[in-house]
Amino acid sequence: MANSKRKLPTKATSPESATAAKDMHSQADKSSTEKVPPAPRETSVLGQFFRECLGHELSNFTSLSHFTTWLQRPVDGAALGIFRMLYGAAMLIDIAEERGGGQLDVRFGEPHHCHFPLFSGMRALPYPWMGCAYLCMWLGAWGITLGFRFRVSCIAFLVPYWYIFLLDKPTWNNHSYLFGLTGTLMLFTQAESYCSLDSWLHPRRRSRCIPYWNYFLIKFQFFVLYLYAGLKKFSLEWLSGYAMSNLSHHWLFTPFRQMLDSEMIDLLIVHWFTAVFDLSIAFFMTVEKTRVLVTPFMLSFHLMNSRLFVIGMFPWVCLAEVPLFFSPDWPRRICGGLSKPPLPCHPSTEASKQPGILARLRTCLILGYCFLQLFLPYSHFITKGYNNWTNGLYGYSWDMMVHSYDTLQTSIQVVDNESRQVHNLNPYAFTEYDRWTKYADMAVQYAKCIEENLRVGQPAAIGSNISVYFDIWCSMNGRFQQRSFDPRVDLLQAKWSPFESTSWSLPLLTELNHMRPKLRTIETEVLAWNNYSDVIFVADFPGLTLTNFISPDLINCTLTILEGNVRYRNEKDPEEYFLTAGKSIGLESNITHLVTTIGQRPASYLFTYTNKTMMEQGLTIEDPEALAEDRPVLPLWQEFQQRVSNYQQFLGHMANCLLYLLYDVPIPLAVRERD
Repeated sequence: MANSKRKLPTKATSPESATAAKDMHSQADKSSTEKVPPAPRETSVLGQFFRECLGHELSNFTSLSHFTTWLQRPVDGAALGIFRMLYGAAMLIDIAEERGGGQLDVRFGEPHHCHFPLFSGMRALPYPWMGCAYLCMWLGAWGITLGFRFRVSCIAFLVPYWYIFLLDKPTWNNHSYLFGLTGTLMLFTQAESYCSLDSWLHPRRRSRCIPYWNYFLIKFQFFVLYLYAGLKKFSLEWLSGYAMSNLSHHWLFTPFRQMLDSEMIDLLIVHWFTAVFDLSIAFFMTVEKTRVLVTPFMLSFHLMNSRLFVIGMFPWVCLAEVPLFFSPDWPRRICGGLSKPPLPCHPSTEASKQPGILARLRTCLILGYCFLQLFLPYSHFITKGYNNWTNGLYGYSWDMMVHSYDTLQTSIQVVDNESRQVHNLNPYAFTEYDRWTKYADMAVQYAKCIEENLRVGQPAAIGSNISVYFDIWCSMNGRFQQRSFDPRVDLLQAKWSPFESTSWSLPLLTELNHMRPKLRTIETEVLAWNNYSDVIFVADFPGLTLTNFISPDLINCTLTILEGNVRYRNEKDPEEYFLTAGKSIGLESNITHLVTTIGQRPASYLFTYTNKTMMEQGLTIEDPEALAEDRPVLPLWQEFQQRVSNYQQFLGHMANCLLYLLYDVPIPLAVRERD
């Protein structure tokens, strides 16, 4: 057989084909003139550094058009879908815990329970309808988790979430605020494009590629969380090591005890390292070259927080957010195998054109939101009424763990202005919260709620014309115990405005900060006397009198003046004693003592005593190290049982509310005990 060579067929070009090709080329040239010129590849040192670190061209951020195109570029929605699922699951647990679902009857079932809304016109719904609000939020969280009717589910979750959040300021936390913001941002994203019932039921409607701004918004929110948490910790208050104490006794810090003592662990690891970590971790996670290196530290940090603090779902939501900093298609790569990577998302013809007005408007809204989140934590010069010992309401300022309080005494006096009788009220008669003891706006709300409850109940011994006075002593970050409000001011008549400083809110005595090291030294010396001795440090303002009843359980009581001048007397002895710095006087037990600060500046003093009851019973003051040793290392099973029990109560409350509304079945209520 003869070998024959085949020639590839050639396509003849007809005049019509040439004309069509020419038209196509001209059309392509025409469309290319409508496109935004691609962002030029930056060749400067800064541009190269930006590209090497962040993986993006610096020129993408040089104009609104380029930035809009960068935000609009399509990426895989798989990573966002995984985050959506984990976030929804965390919210399902959070509703029964920090949102108060497990204590629904106590929180909303008592008619005299006081709430502290952000807006004075807000009121709690009747208890059965509050149960329906929680049911709506619960179903919405399920919808977010499963990705079912995603937009409707987000709204069903967010509306009751923000309502319950704004209804009670004492429950505000940084992570509660973060959860609400994250859910709100996801409402506008296409987070249901992966691993959702919506994508399974309607595959043709769902594209696996979504605009990058879906990721950008949520990543930016968490970036602000870490950045501002670090900025707030770079203060003398935190870096001095006074905010958190005795954490070094936790078993997590056992490896460090071989090299450092407890005080150095609290200072170097708990305070200094945490400040550096919070400030830098978001930048390291954004930079490609350092992301993989710092991820183990990121994961370890949040796992440690879940053991150190009772902060609900916050560590777990942060852990779910970590993979968002990696490639958007990492779930598909894992599911499909590294040998078969998924196809990348390429910009469409429409996406490569000049950004339209709607796309630019969306970019402006995104930038406006980012600016708002950067501004709010430092907006306290506007909302002066919320500034007390700390600036602003707790939550949106990202002051995480920066301030710790120790409340010594809380006294509420109700004075009948007609009979001049004084009645002492249980401070927690109408609320289980204690944050109102530090914030002026909540103190006014509580006083008015007390008045309203007393008028409804109207005890025979109390008339309708009353005054309410608060005398609250607490310490912040290892300072003296001092008053937070002026006890001479009737809070029913007190003036408060969100935009003006509160005159009757007593300032933190920062001029005595220099004495905190001395207080630690004195405390160590007193505790070394025996196993039953203790000390209390007090500072007071000029013209105010501390009325202190010393229990018969306490013996060897002594008053010692550190700074300033005081006038002392007790209820049995009419004679007054003038005491100056360095002077001491013995105090008798089972009587009331009065210490009045005189002069032009605050006075500071201390009480030392021995607990006779503990001494007779052979008890000792609890040692943090001993408590840490007795505490179980990983009580995971106990925590799981507690959460299951709490969830059962939550489901029972919702069922009771539904049965009442549908069939008028009486609701059993657990009444909170109060005096």
